[in-house]
Amino acid sequence: MPVSPGRRIRNPELHREAILAAAAQSFAERGYQQATIRDIARRAGVTHGLVLRHFGSKEQLFLAAVPGTRDVAELGQGPPETLPERLATGYVNRMENAAGGDAFLALVRSAGSDDDSATRLLLAMQERTLDTYRAQLGKAKAEQLLPFIASLLIGVTFSRYIVRAGFLAEMDRETFTEHLTHALRGLIAA
Repeated sequence: MPVSPGRRIRNPELHREAILAAAAQSFAERGYQQATIRDIARRAGVTHGLVLRHFGSKEQLFLAAVPGTRDVAELGQGPPETLPERLATGYVNRMENAAGGDAFLALVRSAGSDDDSATRLLLAMQERTLDTYRAQLGKAKAEQLLPFIASLLIGVTFSRYIVRAGFLAEMDRETFTEHLTHALRGLIAA
């Protein structure tokens, strides 16, 4: 029997996925500060209350919508000596395929307009990826290196994917990946 137009479908997983897709799009287009729960709910075809029920807060929704925190766990699979290449390749693939629609770009764009939110989000993202780095590098080394890795990737993101000018932006994808791998290898070997 078909569902009448006024009846809502109860499918929490379907709603969750629609919310995440809408959030990723909104954060990428508008930045963290300008994106609103109401706009995200409208894009997902749900109420703002349902968004909050699933995610609790805008910050938690952002963290769930940022693909990088999920991708790092996948990139952590493999021997520690190939970690720099896996990180560089995964990062470049993600950013090159995002076409400006990546929530990590939104975080970097928002950093200048809302220091407190950007700081909390960056620290939360680092905390969510720390276990992967600990498994690859050991606890002490991971905790020491993660801020440097994050800083390198934020700087590269700003130069190549936001400003889009200068040497980093002009490199072809393969050369850029090689240079990023080399930089990450230098950090991790230190």
